[in-house]
Amino acid sequence: MHIPTALRERGIDRALPWTIPMTTRFRGITERDGVLLHGPAGWAEFSPFWDYGVEESVPWLRSALADATEPRPAPVRDRIAVNVTIPVVPAVLAHRIATVGGARTAKIKVADPGTSLAEDAERLEAVRDALGPDARLRVDANAAWTLEQALEALPVLDRAAGGLEYAEQPCAEIEDLAALRRALDVSIAADESVRRAEDPLRVARAEAADVLVMKVQPLGGVQRCLDLAEQADLPVVVSSALESGVGLSAGVALAAALPDLPYACGLATATLLTGDLVTDPLLADGGTLPVARPEPAPDLLERHAAPADLATAWAQRLTECAEQL
Repeated sequence: MHIPTALRERGIDRALPWTIPMTTRFRGITERDGVLLHGPAGWAEFSPFWDYGVEESVPWLRSALADATEPRPAPVRDRIAVNVTIPVVPAVLAHRIATVGGARTAKIKVADPGTSLAEDAERLEAVRDALGPDARLRVDANAAWTLEQALEALPVLDRAAGGLEYAEQPCAEIEDLAALRRALDVSIAADESVRRAEDPLRVARAEAADVLVMKVQPLGGVQRCLDLAEQADLPVVVSSALESGVGLSAGVALAAALPDLPYACGLATATLLTGDLVTDPLLADGGTLPVARPEPAPDLLERHAAPADLATAWAQRLTECAEQL
């Protein structure tokens, strides 16, 4: 794959496009794909979603460049507590998924088009039944609700869960998050308002969230996330962007380097892919992940190599983003 001059000048010597089918539809997609970049510090991942434009994808490239060319921050812990992620699936399947990996925290996706509030509540009840009264349950609406819809839905889901740890990005607008936080006794976490914002710290200044969700690639890299967390002075949950094991390990590196980590992280997402690029995938055991940087394996890179048309599309995207650095 052609490597743009701007990346070669920064030490990138290999670029490999890949694609892996997902185990279930998630975030509206059934396959995950991206490009691995190799530099003096090792392999890194560039995998913005296809609904992201060039400008919004540039931080993902900055993240990959930093990870491929600079040492990662020193860890202060060797294992990371993680949540199990429950997609929008029937309650009986949610019950089964909740016990995979031994996590004591579950993030349940809600507010998906075509599903009802009653179905979301039933899914939460099933997860609570599977994990018991001491587990922590959080919901993620991916900014799907209006303020009025969130005011109606969250008390219902809070009751169904037997108490929510927090609600992640129930509304799109920061002003609505702030109003919701004042109106309800449910903690609010901000995700899209951080990673897709021109100013990731505005949500903290507006007192619109109790927790910040950080994803390494969209925010420009591990070190930039550490800097933002220090400035925001709010608890952080590190989450994945549905990466392969290469990109996922960058999220683990951030979680390992944060001075405080009071919440389980959303990094146990390797099970959402049908395969991986690394021999030792980052899989939860006893509700935790090891702090590790697994290497991609040649046979797996060959197995999951992107077809020609997709490789061409990634070459174009890589070039467009490199021109904006």
